[in-house]
Amino acid sequence: MIAVSWDETAASTTTASFTVFDRLFQFTQLELFFAGVATGAVLLLGLGMMFSGMRRSAAKRRSLRASRTEARDRVTRLEEEKRELERKLEATPATPAPATATTPVVDRDRDGVDDRVEDTAPHPRVEVPRQSSTDQLVAGRHGRSDHR
Repeated sequence: MIAVSWDETAASTTTASFTVFDRLFQFTQLELFFAGVATGAVLLLGLGMMFSGMRRSAAKRRSLRASRTEARDRVTRLEEEKRELERKLEATPATPAPATATTPVVDRDRDGVDDRVEDTAPHPRVEVPRQSSTDQLVAGRHGRSDHR
């Protein structure tokens, strides 16, 4: 670089000619050197981008593999726990639950009557008389009357 930049006679008088796509390019030695530097910088930038993408993809694959392994291990533990519970269930004889002396009172509406014995049939329908209205727009209906 120093030799090319300090040799003014070679840099100013000697030109190199290149033909690219039917175009003639003429460069001095200094211009040709700086074109090579720019090409190298672009090459290094491209390589850096490519390697960072490869590194990111590898990290993504690694985390995906780890999450799949973790899920597989979790399913295996759950299956083992299920088998253990099934074995315990088979080993335990089926006995009816002992009856309790007092059954709890359920009175959610707090009316003094146990809700389990209270009549909860549907209430009779209450008819509301229709009111005449001159409104034409009700709940997005333009000019239509309510026919039921």
